[in-house]
Amino acid sequence: MRFAEPIFLWGLLALPLLLLFFLWLERRRKKALGRIGDLEMVLRLLEGFSEKIRRWKYALVLLASAFVILALARPQWGKKMELVKREGLDIIVAMDVSASMLAADMPPSRLAKAKSETANLIDLLKGDRIGLVVFAGEAYVQCPLTLDYSAAKMFLSDIDYGSVPRPGSALGEGIRKAIGAFVEKERKYKVLILISDGEETGDSDPMKAAEEARRAGVVMYTIGIGTPSGEPIPVRNAAGQVIGYKKDDNGQVVMSRLDEAGLQEAALKTGGKYYRATAGELELDKIFDDISKMERKELTGQFMARWEERFRAFLAAAFALLGVEFLLNERRRRRAETLSAATYETVGKKQGRNS
Repeated sequence: MRFAEPIFLWGLLALPLLLLFFLWLERRRKKALGRIGDLEMVLRLLEGFSEKIRRWKYALVLLASAFVILALARPQWGKKMELVKREGLDIIVAMDVSASMLAADMPPSRLAKAKSETANLIDLLKGDRIGLVVFAGEAYVQCPLTLDYSAAKMFLSDIDYGSVPRPGSALGEGIRKAIGAFVEKERKYKVLILISDGEETGDSDPMKAAEEARRAGVVMYTIGIGTPSGEPIPVRNAAGQVIGYKKDDNGQVVMSRLDEAGLQEAALKTGGKYYRATAGELELDKIFDDISKMERKELTGQFMARWEERFRAFLAAAFALLGVEFLLNERRRRRAETLSAATYETVGKKQGRNS
């Protein structure tokens, strides 16, 4: 047995207070009767009143209150298997893990920011499948499409600079690998979220890849990580300490800049949008709002064990007890007893006169 809303069980602590309230009512009632005259005599005159019934009424109210509290806590026991069907989209996040993503213009680094954005996106999903692709000089599927968000986060935590051995930044390869990770026969329900600083150091032709995504029915959103002003790419030692900055063949420090124009053009080709990453990650809310309006497909159903709700039995018991309490009407009983006593006394007097 378990309770789905155990916080309501704290209400049971109020039952002793309710009992004290009833005891206070009884004490106050006796004080009020004592003001009429001698308490013992008044109680003798009121012997038609049933003290026992009144105590039973108090007990029934207490017990009914306990059952109501238990019902609010939603007791559950026993399980049954149900076929749960989900509706959602297939979402692939393609993440740039090239050296330029180590720049610190999005503290602590562009790559850390990209991972944070992806983790928060996963937290927003409900029923959508998520997959991960990483790319640098080439691209790999880090996590295939799955409904297991915990597993997706485990794969995400393993992503780092060096996840792709080949250096470079091939955006086109990242887009193509993501296209291949979707179900090819479907022409919709596909969303690609590309997170990158937009730098292309190879000949993967991201615009041509974006056109291929459009033909495959993929809507692509791009999130730009970094700043247009640029930031040097740090070089770290084995301990993770910065020991210098990447330089070109002429010995000049390489400045990695955010290429917003390229990311925006690629997104627009597929009917998507471009957003620059912000500290508050408002772009995630905007992207999620957009994709939440898209048509969703029915994903494969699966059997899940669900707890049986039992609160109705407790609620029914509470109402039954309150019904019994209502029927124990001591006024009617007192009137009947008083009428019977009066009739008996009248008959007795008449018999006395006749004798």
